[in-house]
Amino acid sequence: MSAYDDLMAFQRETEALGEVAGRLGWDQETVMPRGAADQRAEEMGALESVLHARRTDPRVGDWLAAIDDAGLPPVGQAHLRHIRRSYTRATRLPDDLSAALARITSRAQGIWAEARTDEDVAHFLPTLTEVLRLKREEAAALADGGDLYDALMDDYEPGATAAEIGGMFDRMRPRLVMLRERVMGSTTSPARLTGHFPEAGQLALAREIAGHYGYNWAHGRLDKAVHPFSSGSGHDVRITTRVDENDPFNCLYSTIHEVGHACYEQTIDNAYLLTPLGRGVSMGVHESQSRIYENQLGRSRAFTGFLFDRMRAQFGDAGAADADAFYAAVNRVHAGFIRTEADEVHYNLHIMMRFDLERQLIAGTLEVADLEEAWNQRFERDFGVAVDKPSNGVLQDVHWSCGLFGYFPTYTLGNVYAGCLYQAMRAAVPGLDADLAKGTLDGATEWLGRSVQQHGGLYEPRAVIERACGFAPNEGPLLDYLDAKFEALYGL
Repeated sequence: MSAYDDLMAFQRETEALGEVAGRLGWDQETVMPRGAADQRAEEMGALESVLHARRTDPRVGDWLAAIDDAGLPPVGQAHLRHIRRSYTRATRLPDDLSAALARITSRAQGIWAEARTDEDVAHFLPTLTEVLRLKREEAAALADGGDLYDALMDDYEPGATAAEIGGMFDRMRPRLVMLRERVMGSTTSPARLTGHFPEAGQLALAREIAGHYGYNWAHGRLDKAVHPFSSGSGHDVRITTRVDENDPFNCLYSTIHEVGHACYEQTIDNAYLLTPLGRGVSMGVHESQSRIYENQLGRSRAFTGFLFDRMRAQFGDAGAADADAFYAAVNRVHAGFIRTEADEVHYNLHIMMRFDLERQLIAGTLEVADLEEAWNQRFERDFGVAVDKPSNGVLQDVHWSCGLFGYFPTYTLGNVYAGCLYQAMRAAVPGLDADLAKGTLDGATEWLGRSVQQHGGLYEPRAVIERACGFAPNEGPLLDYLDAKFEALYGL
């Protein structure tokens, strides 16, 4: 066999083991007994040690050195780009640090969940302090003298920098704040959805809607989790949701969001299965799929009309007088505490706050002991509301317990990408609104499949969006979409 063939056979086994680790994480968040947390942490640490040893195996370096990239087709060159990048990053990390991070983050998720339930920040802070210490060590090793936060963010959005993202946020913030102030000052005030919506009915409707979006149930499943997520790739891609019997939107739109992630993974070319190209190319591109599924498609006037009818069929009462009131309730703007429940106007302001706070944590200019106070002060300044309890504040997100520093900015980057894709989609898919009004999403999802999803990791993140849209990604289309939608909805 050639060096390339040897490398790819080795990589296939590494990718398969990575999927096993992902399945352990899914199990931990859905069905694992609470008492198994410490044992699971040891299992995750042991598996991470095996994975780290494979990612840093000297043979990988030898194979890479022996291969002539120029003699390979584009797919082969893309494989090597990913493997070389992973090898370079992995060889900078000590084995014991990788294992320690796997153990502490596995244990931290259970401690975070307990603290969140008990509204007890102090219970979580010692563990978060240890996670942060290890993440700073990791960042220093990866940065190789460069910016610590950039080094962490590169895991989620290769090539992006904090300076670039911060500049984009600075350009977005004034228009978002202006729109927020105009909407909140409007005399139009859409009513909240009212009623009781039993869990069984919500989950049944969530499964139905996931099918309309093209989620392949032969290769997936739906479970409940504290914090909804999607897990897996290829032929095993699972989604989770959560249920509040007084708020069906929590379940339905969490499901649609995760279906966006899952359909991306399910639609990647099967030829890339268990290779570096066999998963989404970045979290920003991934988030673009979940966001366009959830917001531009799922919260559109056309689709909410269809959903209003399905709600009445499932529950007998959709909780709103008519389809227009239902659409207004779906898109109601309110200064709520919870990021995952935030409307489109406020959502990116949540992300900008987290981006700033975690950059300070990694830089050492903000310590964990001061995080809750910093969060509460910033939230009241940005949203005009005082945080009432930790689960509505610093304990609401699972990310920091998982060690996912550098992940948050990809949410807004995904919204920016989604704005660009939606502009291109409307030009490419005639009759889109008429289809959405019938609950037919084939035209939209097939276009996304061809334009974005099937490529997996073949192209660099920004290149994926630019190829799909025909222009370089920028924040303009998203901000224009938000202005047009909410000016019409609130009579501005």
